[in-house]
Amino acid sequence: MSDDSEDATVVSESDLEWDEYDHGDRQFRRKQLGVAAGGEELGTSLYELEPGNRTWPRHYHAGNEEAIYVLGGELTLYLERGADENDGEVSEHVLEPGDYAALPSGPDHAHEVEARGDETARFLVVSTMNEPDLSVLVERDAAMLFAGGAPGNYEDRYISKTVDLDAEVDYWDG
Repeated sequence: MSDDSEDATVVSESDLEWDEYDHGDRQFRRKQLGVAAGGEELGTSLYELEPGNRTWPRHYHAGNEEAIYVLGGELTLYLERGADENDGEVSEHVLEPGDYAALPSGPDHAHEVEARGDETARFLVVSTMNEPDLSVLVERDAAMLFAGGAPGNYEDRYISKTVDLDAEVDYWDG
């Protein structure tokens, strides 16, 4: 990393610590490169995922687009089209080093990844950083609502809730 500027616009992933997540078969490591470099409208995270493990549960965003670029190992990308209609049709795509997958916002792009093969998968996830956002957790019929901080920005959020998709109150009640 260059020391010519006080503004952090360039970072080396080797200078960053891993954030580790452990939720059963959803065990993975993540380094938020975009945040560390001072990114404002584009986020990028480096992930490491051991074979057989998955990252986040299948979801789609209402306000943000994501993309995956594979650096090493292999992934299975699970895509569900029309997830808001619960049609249950999930396609599987093998991603290898050099493969790029675009994941636009909306229910036609519900997704999750799993490492396959014998080696650790390393990949980048890039996303727009729009807030507020709604992330629908397809298999749970739930949604994550957050505002005040874009995806990955936990410190500035003033709303961060996971709710049942059937939860509803009348606007005028109370």
